[in-house]
Amino acid sequence: MFNAARLIGPSIAGLIIAAVGEGMCFLLNAVSYIAVIISLLAMRLNYVKHPHQDKHVMAGLKDGIKYAWNFIPIRLILLMISLLSLAGMPYTILMPVFAREILKGGAHTMGFLVGAIGVGALCGALYLASRKSVRGLGKVIPMAAISFGVCLIIFSFSHNLIFSLVMLLSTGMSMMIHTASCNTILQTVVDDKMRGRVMSYYTMAFMGMTPFGSLIFGGLANQIGAPHTVMFGGIVCILGGSVFAYKLPLFKTLIRPIYKEKGIIPEIAEGIQAASNFRTPPQN
Repeated sequence: MFNAARLIGPSIAGLIIAAVGEGMCFLLNAVSYIAVIISLLAMRLNYVKHPHQDKHVMAGLKDGIKYAWNFIPIRLILLMISLLSLAGMPYTILMPVFAREILKGGAHTMGFLVGAIGVGALCGALYLASRKSVRGLGKVIPMAAISFGVCLIIFSFSHNLIFSLVMLLSTGMSMMIHTASCNTILQTVVDDKMRGRVMSYYTMAFMGMTPFGSLIFGGLANQIGAPHTVMFGGIVCILGGSVFAYKLPLFKTLIRPIYKEKGIIPEIAEGIQAASNFRTPPQN
């Protein structure tokens, strides 16, 4: 639903901007929040009371950071998300520059570009929804990051609208697959008592780094131009994905016991048992 909205919303916005201007588009966007607020107020939740803990907030925060940093798979995922959010995601704020100056278009062109990203994200979400297990997502993370970077670099050289749309579709799909795969693995391997804190770090890495990246890459685009800025971001994403791929054997080794404990890879336990039975001589 989220990515379908990303597909439909920008396309409609582009048409509205072209027809009646930006002001009406912002007004309708503000009015749409009324439905969201009403939906939130209509919710009736059964809260679960947990035992009260006297631990100070800062102490809990420190424990969460220590836990996330000391467990290498969580650390790698959070660093990877931070890197792509810092260097990769700022390409979206440069879309107006590409629409107007590179592709020589207007509001319609901008709507098509952002809509293509939404289509790609929707395809990525459907791909992940079709998967039956979290197994194998570890190698998907670096592949998606590298694909994301490559698509950004190719897009930065494009001066053709159709080719740019194809590249942005692939970019949106790669980014969605990457972020959702990271989220899924985190939700699987993190301890329940640390889940809230680790997912808050994930949110900070994903959404908190993007404004800083937008500030940095916006200034960089003013100096070297939007295409070279996007190309530089793509290179950083490829380097980050390559480092993660290098660490992938260690990553798999550390999360394998958790997958085994949760029954995600039960055949390993069965294989060990079968090997044990084979080695043990029969008792008379």
